[in-house]
Amino acid sequence: MRRASIPFLRAMVIHWRYEAYVVKKLTKHGNSLALVIDRPILDLLRIDPETPLDISTDGERLIVARADATARRKKFESAQEWAHRRYGRAFRKLAQ
Repeated sequence: MRRASIPFLRAMVIHWRYEAYVVKKLTKHGNSLALVIDRPILDLLRIDPETPLDISTDGERLIVARADATARRKKFESAQEWAHRRYGRAFRKLAQ
């Protein structure tokens, strides 16, 4: 079967969008408020405690998304790792 014989195959595009709406309340956390995200949502978005997140707003909504690993972020993380290797002991002493 040739593709040209079935013209709709070339033009057919399937759009799929997953949306999940959850109503949550903020939780008191020290002097701040925290938004607790349920485990199934964290698993769906592949977010763990080490995942950097971009938090923004459109004026009405809070938008939380996985942060892209930009060149600037990679450079910063590299410098941070170097500083911890070089001055880790001093940082620990200062923290005490």
